[in-house]
Amino acid sequence: MAASSASFKPRFWKPDTEKPGGDVAIERPLNDNDTAAAAVYNPNSSLSISLQRQRLPIFMHRTNILYLLEKYETVIIVGETGCGKSTQIPQYLHESGWTAGKWKVCITQPRRVAVVTVASRVAEERGSFIGEEVGYTIRFDDCCNPEITRMKFVTDGVLLRETMSDPLLSQYSVIMLDEAHERTLHTDIMIGLLKKIKKKRKDLRIIVSSATLDAEMFRDFFNTNITKDRSKDTAAILSVKGRSYPTEIHYTLSPVPDYLKATVDTVMGIHKEEAHGDILAFVTGQDEVEAVVAQLIERAREQPKGSQYLKVLPMYSGLPHSEQMLVFKPTPHHTRKVVVATNIAEASITINGIVYVIDCGFVKLRAYSPKVGVESLVVVPVSQASAKQRAGRAGRVRSGKVYRLYTEQDFDGLKPSTVPEMQRCNMASVMLQLKCMGIDNILQFNFPARPPAQSVIRGLELLYALGAIDQHGKLADPLGVNMSELPTDPMIAKMLLSSGDFGCSEEILTIAAMLQIQNVFVSPSKQKAAADNAKRKFSVYEGDHITLLNVYEAFVKFKKSSKWCHENFLNYKGLCHAVKIREQFKKLLLQFKVPLGSCDGDIDSICQCIVSGFFANAARLHPSGSYRTVRDDHPLYIHPTSVLYTETPPQWVIYHEVLQTSKEYMRDITKIDPSWLYTLAPQYYEFGTEREIAAKRAKYL
Repeated sequence: MAASSASFKPRFWKPDTEKPGGDVAIERPLNDNDTAAAAVYNPNSSLSISLQRQRLPIFMHRTNILYLLEKYETVIIVGETGCGKSTQIPQYLHESGWTAGKWKVCITQPRRVAVVTVASRVAEERGSFIGEEVGYTIRFDDCCNPEITRMKFVTDGVLLRETMSDPLLSQYSVIMLDEAHERTLHTDIMIGLLKKIKKKRKDLRIIVSSATLDAEMFRDFFNTNITKDRSKDTAAILSVKGRSYPTEIHYTLSPVPDYLKATVDTVMGIHKEEAHGDILAFVTGQDEVEAVVAQLIERAREQPKGSQYLKVLPMYSGLPHSEQMLVFKPTPHHTRKVVVATNIAEASITINGIVYVIDCGFVKLRAYSPKVGVESLVVVPVSQASAKQRAGRAGRVRSGKVYRLYTEQDFDGLKPSTVPEMQRCNMASVMLQLKCMGIDNILQFNFPARPPAQSVIRGLELLYALGAIDQHGKLADPLGVNMSELPTDPMIAKMLLSSGDFGCSEEILTIAAMLQIQNVFVSPSKQKAAADNAKRKFSVYEGDHITLLNVYEAFVKFKKSSKWCHENFLNYKGLCHAVKIREQFKKLLLQFKVPLGSCDGDIDSICQCIVSGFFANAARLHPSGSYRTVRDDHPLYIHPTSVLYTETPPQWVIYHEVLQTSKEYMRDITKIDPSWLYTLAPQYYEFGTEREIAAKRAKYL
């Protein structure tokens, strides 16, 4: 599964024909007789919604699901992508009385866009407005009515925060963890917490669902009576077979040297040779999405007059919500829609009209190295479970086709499932939330997948340095408690709560809100020079954080004008979202009695406040031209999007995050004075020559 820049046009061997070796490359539905005749679940269909619901494969299991919920405390449902589990099970629960009286059912999704789209679809089926009978809550957006909402869709992170204020989740009768195969950080924590909650609440029912799931592992984890006698189990498994239409799987004849070019070539090949139907192409990150979209638009313009139009749309988490919603709009007549997406489109969300799926074979995952204390985004091969999820996006409106840009041998060599995020992330945020819930002994907490001990130690060390916990590992009051209640990572939380001491709360509120927005600057490929010139208007040598502050203040000064944003190549929707986030942060700071004030242009005060939260992310310039982290001497580089990339590199910087591509790049960088590190974080850094430091340490031996 190599990836290089060599020119290559992928050659696929067709399904139902023999490849070298005589095997057939096609995956059939588990029950052809049932599913071949099944009607498609299409919101644009002329069929009534009631009839569409009845023709979904999950409908045949409605009685089984409700029976198992009465008999067992936990039900694990494994259903093929497209069987209807995400939209139908909540309605079955509501219709059968699980939401009577004060009770609600809660359904979690790993991603915000999935929460919104699934909730909107269920509300449409119920014939109600979103926010009434059906509601959703995501970070910085609550669309629920506490009095009448009975089916509540949330991200797993939001449910975790609800657990902090209501440890027994007393308002819910059933909690459904959907797409649990993704094993996100918050999903795994919620699984561990729900096992503890079940000991106190025997009336609570839990549903764990996914298309590709290690069902036996989850059953054994939740089973409180582990015996050979299955009749005494408290957890059961239900398998839902069938999908709307069969899906053909195509593999390349040989490895693809450049999967981005191969993706573009495959899209254009499908457009020229295949019957009408929309295309979904998976790549790894925003940069790749935009590169493929730009190439496809260029190629589409070269098509002869009279040919079918090609409508190309991007889909990634950093895209403004309104632009994400464009992919769900019906495709116009005489047009083929192409959606180029990251793994955000891999699960839960259904884009109607998709017939063809292109899988590049790679995914960008968060990875943390406890040895050097660096968390980064790394491009790795997908797992078999993720590849099957991607394939499941096809075959919704008719027989679908999936083009995998790797060989079948490569597929067989992939890992069966993705490594749980719990085992590849910084544990500081997790431990802060668990301690806020009263779980002090993290090592004894029942995680479905245990985190590495080194990550736990590193996380505890950071929390102690931030002042969130004391020397005994107990949550510090009020600082640690307040940090846990802020809906952001511990470093930004500490920066916000320290801003009153530095007299720059207004500026830090803005910077914290802007850090929640991806891609503040827009850089169209055809207007790159103009976009770069516009960016320079806001740039300062102090770095990216102060530049973001300048952008926001100018945005407010020009009355939040969309026209002004367009002229200056700024993300208007993102900046509007930053305004809302800032207001929410401001309310929390007022609640925590942090004095609000402005430093009136004192840049040093702002930079010192940033250092008070991000001192662990400090780096110094090395003679080689790279930067080295102060604590671990790990090499890093300035990201090309930073305002400092083309400037004389400062000697000392702090950064917000690390992105790994060809190198490990620092993003959102600010120039600092090294003396601030020792002044603001003496518990984390030692100051002096090697001999002086050795002498200090000798005193404690």
